[in-house]
Amino acid sequence: MEMAETSDERILLSVIFRHDQSRPVGRLQEQLAEQGFFERFPPKGCEVVSWYVMMGLGQVATLSVPAGSLREVNRAIEGTAWGAFRTEIYASYDFRPVARDQRGGNLSLAKPIEI
Repeated sequence: MEMAETSDERILLSVIFRHDQSRPVGRLQEQLAEQGFFERFPPKGCEVVSWYVMMGLGQVATLSVPAGSLREVNRAIEGTAWGAFRTEIYASYDFRPVARDQRGGNLSLAKPIEI
């Protein structure tokens, strides 16, 4: 059975930005600014679901992306993040409702932390 794509279909992508630990953070920030990272990532139309720093690893951003915009996300990362970060990208989905159902509804779901 073939699924028709609609304009409102979205996918979740988790992007891991691993820091280049051989250089100070200030230099990494300078490189990201020079490469346009702060202006181009995430691309227009993408929504940030979460974006955390994981000490010793780097940053992990989960994006809600229009299904037809996968290439734009990839190009933004290739053009602006490489050199300062090593990147990994994974298709993701929200497992919390499944986990809650598996536990008979007994799973406390946290609200996003506001900073």
